[in-house]
Amino acid sequence: MDFKVILTTFGMIFLAELGDKTQLATFCFAAQNESRAAVFIGSATALVLSSFLGVICGSFVHKLVPPNFIRVGAGGLFVALGMWMLFFSGSK
Repeated sequence: MDFKVILTTFGMIFLAELGDKTQLATFCFAAQNESRAAVFIGSATALVLSSFLGVICGSFVHKLVPPNFIRVGAGGLFVALGMWMLFFSGSK
């Protein structure tokens, strides 16, 4: 097991999720419900499943597309979605 990869992945995902809308949604669910354990189990399971899907899809795409193209494509998509949200975010 490669602990450097584990720690790097943990650090990046942890920092990316802080203040994320997923964390805010979990915050709201916990504030509205008495069963904090149920909210934790539901949100943790959802994050584990979405991470699992990301790993499965990433391994499949890695076999078809070179890693540099994946990085550039993901970065470009991130910027494009950010610009879309900035300019087309809501009121008409």
